[in-house]
Amino acid sequence: MDRLILASTSRFRRALLDRLGLPYEARSPRFEEDPPEGLAPRDVARAFAEGKARSIEASAGAWVIGADQVPEYDGGILRKTESPDDCRAQLAELSGRTHLLHTAVVLWSAERGRMLGETVTVELTMRALSPALIDRYVTLDDPVGSAGGYLFEKRGIGLFESVRGGDESAIVGLPLLSLCRLLREAGIEPFDLAR
Repeated sequence: MDRLILASTSRFRRALLDRLGLPYEARSPRFEEDPPEGLAPRDVARAFAEGKARSIEASAGAWVIGADQVPEYDGGILRKTESPDDCRAQLAELSGRTHLLHTAVVLWSAERGRMLGETVTVELTMRALSPALIDRYVTLDDPVGSAGGYLFEKRGIGLFESVRGGDESAIVGLPLLSLCRLLREAGIEPFDLAR
């Protein structure tokens, strides 16, 4: 029987995978996110997802799920924030503007030598934010460590005017529509594994 391992300890990714009711084990990937030179943001997301999946040592019969996100603004990559002031600065920059969020998901089997993957791009338009609103939001959600300075899966959703893309779960970090397609491509019907 195929086993699933999630190469992530993110509570948000685990909550998304839990929605499918699939049995899985979550493990922390041993992977350093150091963007390779010259790669487009979309390709960086895929490279990081693959790197995380490959970093997990898995026994026979296991498929490893790797996922990563890279936000793109004005052609560049938004880095993870390191302080509340950093969050405020990124939010002020994104205020009233549109940015892209590239979320890659892969399914890796070392035993089979197979890597399956998809990348979903979502377009997010933030509403115009006042400095007072930005300050209040950062105090409430404490989004330090997030790229863009917001947590969409929490109160951050209220900062946006519109979202365009095919899979809302991609915004939180694990595109479930893509994952289900990859599982089927690997010969696994998600409903057959569901508890």
